[in-house]
Amino acid sequence: MSGTDYKFEGWLGFDKSSAHGNMQWGEFEPKPWEETDIDIKIECCGICGSDIHTLRSGWGPTKYPCCVGHEVVGTVVRAGSKVEGGIKVGDRVGVGAQSDSCRNRTDAECKICAEGNYNYCRVRHVGTYNGVYLNGGKSYGGYATYQRVPSFFAVKIPDEIPSSLAAPMLCAGVTTYAPLKYHGVGPGKRVGIIGLGGLGHFGVMWAKALGADQVVCISRSSSKKEDAMKMGATGFIATAEDPEWLAKNRSSLDVILCTASSADMPFNEYLSLLDLDGTFIQVGAPDDGLPQIQQFALIFNRIRLTGSLIGSPDDIREMFKLAVEQKVTPWIKEIPMKDANQAILDFEDGKPRYRFVLKNEDYTPVSQKL
Repeated sequence: MSGTDYKFEGWLGFDKSSAHGNMQWGEFEPKPWEETDIDIKIECCGICGSDIHTLRSGWGPTKYPCCVGHEVVGTVVRAGSKVEGGIKVGDRVGVGAQSDSCRNRTDAECKICAEGNYNYCRVRHVGTYNGVYLNGGKSYGGYATYQRVPSFFAVKIPDEIPSSLAAPMLCAGVTTYAPLKYHGVGPGKRVGIIGLGGLGHFGVMWAKALGADQVVCISRSSSKKEDAMKMGATGFIATAEDPEWLAKNRSSLDVILCTASSADMPFNEYLSLLDLDGTFIQVGAPDDGLPQIQQFALIFNRIRLTGSLIGSPDDIREMFKLAVEQKVTPWIKEIPMKDANQAILDFEDGKPRYRFVLKNEDYTPVSQKL
C-alpha cells in the first residue's frame, strides 16, 4: 500500500463515536513520498486532550478516517536524499503537534515562516494528524506502527531523555514551555499555573526550571497539592475549598498560564490574581469557548491577555536542552498500544497522573545504516 516492506497501521477513528473508545485498528495510506521525508518506526506516543477533541470533531469537522497522536517518538527507518536537520536512518526522533508549514514554498509570501515562527503559519499549517500536506497527502498520527513526515519537523531526542518521557514533551511540554519562556518567566517572577493536569504539571516544572521566585498552582481542590509541591510549586490555591481565595491572593502574580479547558471556570477572578502589567496566557481550548470576560479586570491593572500555540522545532530543541540541564521529568504511565481505546476513556475520566504514553510492545530499535 505504501511501497515499503512495512505497513502503516494504527487506531483509526471513523466518526465521532471513536472518541468513546471505538477506534478501529487498520491500515492507512501515508502521504506520497518526497525526498525531504522520513519514515519513523514508532516506539511510543503520548495521549493528548487534542486527540479526543479531534476524534469527536470538537474543534470542527474531522477528516475521517483519522489516526490521532502527536507526541510521537521512534526510530528513522527511511530517509530521503534531501532530509533536513542532519537526520539519518537509525536516529531516534520526535514529532510534535505540527508536521509541516508552508515555509515559503507557495506563491503566497509568509513573513511568519520567514521569521521561524512556523507554528503560527497562516498559509498552510499542517497538523501531525487530520491535516493535508502541500502535495495533497493526508497526515496520520502516532497511535500507529509507522509514520511518514517531512524531516524538517522531526527533532532528535537527546540521549539523556528516555523515549516515554520525551513523548509528552513534544506537545504538552512545549505548549507550556514556549509561552513561559517567551513572556520572560525567570528569576524575580511570580507565576501561577491554573490546572494540574498533563499541561499544568509541565507548567509547574518549567516555571521552576526557569528560575521563577514563586510557582503557585491553582486548582479547584487540594487533592493534587502534594503532587504540585513535589513538582516544584511554592504555593497552592484551592478555589472550591476557600471562599476567600481571591481576597487572599489578589494582585499577587506576574504571569498566569491557564491550562484549563472549561467554559465555566472563574475566568475574571483568575485575571484579578495578576498584579499591574501582569500577563495571562491561555493555552487550554474548551470546545464551547471561554467564559465571558469582564473588561475592568483588564483595564484597572493594564493586564495583557494572550494565548500560545504549541512550539517550533527550535522551541522543542531548546526545551529538551533545559529538561536535560534541570532534570525535568514528567510524570507518566506507560500503556500498551493495544489498549488505546481504554486509555482514551481513562484519559477523559481524569485518571492520568499526569500523562499517558502508548507504547508499541513489539518495538525493537533499528540499527543505524550508514
